[in-house]
Amino acid sequence: MNYCSECGAGGLEFRVPEGDTLARWICAACGTIHYQNPKVVVGSLPVWDRQVLLCRRAIEPRSGLWTLPAGFLENGETLAQGAERETLEEARARVELDELFTVISLPQINQVYVMFRARLLDRGFGPGAESLEVALFDERDIPWERLAFRTIARTLRNFFRDRQDGAYRMHVSALERRGPLPPDLLAAG
Repeated sequence: MNYCSECGAGGLEFRVPEGDTLARWICAACGTIHYQNPKVVVGSLPVWDRQVLLCRRAIEPRSGLWTLPAGFLENGETLAQGAERETLEEARARVELDELFTVISLPQINQVYVMFRARLLDRGFGPGAESLEVALFDERDIPWERLAFRTIARTLRNFFRDRQDGAYRMHVSALERRGPLPPDLLAAG
């Protein structure tokens, strides 16, 4: 940070404020503490019959690869509203959300990934502005080697495993960085 968003002054200091345990950007002029917190990525796992809806990304990161419809939660939205909005924006798909299915922490890039199981309300889907194409896939046809993010692969594997077991549960986990992978391989932007 170069300038305080509260008073506009420069000269921010990165230090531990009194009563805190982590270093934060603090304005030397007005004393405002600038907290930086993880971003929340929300989305859905839309299903029609026994097929899953995937989008092929038209934007970076990972343009041209497949993903579930997801993106950053906006201010003023609930998790469910954000997941429905992202599904509509990326896949022009209307869904009825089921239970929260996946929560994946990505501490190395300061993101939390939240996915809902969802039921497609109709087959009137298609590519939105951020997608090259949108398609339904049977489990055996999932383009595993062409998935954009590890979060998506983990979510899909858990879904198919739960479906085979006959019971869906919530999956909470973390993805740690493996070797020198760039952060854009880990989560949607």
